[in-house]
Amino acid sequence: MFSRCCKKENPLREGAFISELRGGVGSFLNCCVRREELYILIKSQYMGWQYLVDGADRLALDRTDPEWHRTEQQRTEWLKGSQLCLFLSLSKSRRSDIPRAVGAAKAAGQRGSPWRRMDTSSRGMLLHKLADLMERDRLLLATLETLDTGKPFLQSFFIDLDGSVKTLRYYAGWADKIHGKSMAVDESFMCLTKHEPVGVCGAIIPWNFPLLMFIWKMAPALSCGNTVVIKPAEQTPLTALHVGSLIKEAGFPPGVVNIVPGFGPTAGAAIASHMDINKVAFTGSTEVGQLIKEASAKSNLKRVTLELGGKNPCIVFADCDLQLAVAETQKGALYNQGQCCTAASRVFVDESIYEEFVRRSIENVKKIVIGDPLDPQTSHGPQIDQQHFDKIMDLIKSGKEEGARLEYGGAALGEKGFFIQPTIFSGVKDHMRIAKEEIFGPVQCIFSFKSPQEAIERANSSQYGLVSAVFTTSMDRALSVSAALETGTVWINCYNALHAQTPFGGYKMSGNGRELGEYALAEYSEVKAVTIKLSETL
Repeated sequence: MFSRCCKKENPLREGAFISELRGGVGSFLNCCVRREELYILIKSQYMGWQYLVDGADRLALDRTDPEWHRTEQQRTEWLKGSQLCLFLSLSKSRRSDIPRAVGAAKAAGQRGSPWRRMDTSSRGMLLHKLADLMERDRLLLATLETLDTGKPFLQSFFIDLDGSVKTLRYYAGWADKIHGKSMAVDESFMCLTKHEPVGVCGAIIPWNFPLLMFIWKMAPALSCGNTVVIKPAEQTPLTALHVGSLIKEAGFPPGVVNIVPGFGPTAGAAIASHMDINKVAFTGSTEVGQLIKEASAKSNLKRVTLELGGKNPCIVFADCDLQLAVAETQKGALYNQGQCCTAASRVFVDESIYEEFVRRSIENVKKIVIGDPLDPQTSHGPQIDQQHFDKIMDLIKSGKEEGARLEYGGAALGEKGFFIQPTIFSGVKDHMRIAKEEIFGPVQCIFSFKSPQEAIERANSSQYGLVSAVFTTSMDRALSVSAALETGTVWINCYNALHAQTPFGGYKMSGNGRELGEYALAEYSEVKAVTIKLSETL
């Protein structure tokens, strides 16, 4: 496919590239995708933008659509981590663009609007239709996600797209099942409750899982009847924009979903402080989450759901399936190049099996294939950008300087690209920076412990409380330790086992509220109590 389509001397006819990408994963996996210079032409009807991608070309608007607005022209350019060449240049929304998006969302959600008049089952059908369209464009979306983030293509295709579609279908099923209760009250009264939409919901999306986080926030909001204003991360806007085209194709009324690419200090801050936004959902750093809460308090006390950082502990007991524990904790630490809020960044291992655990971890990490993220053989891609690359390398340096033992990796790879070797430290102590700070990179830190009580106390001695894991063959121990761990999720003999039906969120400074599952619906609904005086005469 790429060998035919990615040559400058043979540019694509309009729509041909999208047709190729819709052709099926088999043709994609058989194509030649390793290359020094990537050239792609996507002339898309959904936003009228022409993507000309290689070391010199730029992105340009080439048509007008009343539902796709030209923003004030503030442009950003960035290097993509796998090639260290200019990927593209995009127009970005400014603070002044947010009121227009909020106005459209507010109008779409007003009583009497097509969206508010729509029956709940039809709302669910629209979400199912969007899921159908995403499945149709699965190959295109996975390719855009990999180009944008640098994550391996097969992870984009099989994990991110699969999770996004399943989440849409899960909340499509909920759309006509959100209802209140009736209850007996004192004297001659009857009381019932109604669940009503919150209103306009803002969503600020991170760069590590841009498509998945987009759906995690949008799907429950729409299932409950809200309207949304979504700001994708400035580094990774492409899949959000394509999903915008699919939302339009699915038949959602205008203004229900508004996608506004932009920077955090401008577009993001405007969403957090806007007086007509009733709720904000944010995934990202704890520092920015604090700013969003502050902006909410200073504006209209809007609801805030935060999914923030983590310094996630795994406790590996001596009776565990050792090879399973090695594989799962390493997958947890290194998945998506370690750029996960759930990263297994503190692995506590019983001292009786510690040396063997470290030895097996070193052997296991050697199986990882680092390279071009569009190569199907690749399992480890580049970091997102230069700034993040530098932060990770600084923390690796601090680990060596503070006395941790570097068992594997610890260096940049290649002369171009933001590639970092998967890195393993043993002999890590709790006072070290790599033990306390969120690295958000491909670094596994292995600690030893003497007793279960010690392991639990050290696991809980963090400002974060997002996820944790326990590896043991004793169900009694698994349940007692999981009860003692101060995290929103505890995995037993597994890691990163996330499902649309299961709530996700953190304790302490890892955030507030829950995403996914039935619990997320409460974040997007207002409960109204209606009390009726009953007549005492028949």
